[in-house]
Amino acid sequence: MVKRFYAIIFFILSIWIGKAQKLASTDSIKNIKVIAFSDLKEIIKKNDDKLLVVNFWATWCMPCVMEIPTFMKINEKYKNNVGYKMVLINLNQGENIEFVKKFIKKYSISTEVYLINDLKNIEEWIPSIDPSWAGSIPATAFYKKGIKILFKERSLNEKELDSIINQNL
Repeated sequence: MVKRFYAIIFFILSIWIGKAQKLASTDSIKNIKVIAFSDLKEIIKKNDDKLLVVNFWATWCMPCVMEIPTFMKINEKYKNNVGYKMVLINLNQGENIEFVKKFIKKYSISTEVYLINDLKNIEEWIPSIDPSWAGSIPATAFYKKGIKILFKERSLNEKELDSIINQNL
């Protein structure tokens, strides 16, 4: 309960800080799409023929930033496998999309990136990803046939991520 409280406070602060930066448009932009949580559910359903790796992260989260190169290395390894797909779900405030775009370029992010635009409803959708998720990031969910098979609420190293993917392809 205390863990969830701190996670919610952390997200509220990020929303408040994000209000300082305004964006003229939140249309889909190259390499990043702004979505609602309901859209994420559709992405999961749409990719039910694949092992879908869904990583939740933010540019202000140092452990997230540190694991991005690992995720990109593993994505490069499996990207041509028809039974695999990775998507990154960014939890920056929607007004920070230009900053997120620069981050994507700087870190050579080579997979689809979605920015969740309904952080105000975070208390509602976090438990639907995993009931044990307190809201900390990075967090990664693994889906196969549209069903969650594994959830990790922490950073993953290269060996662990590769092993999880390899075992579930």
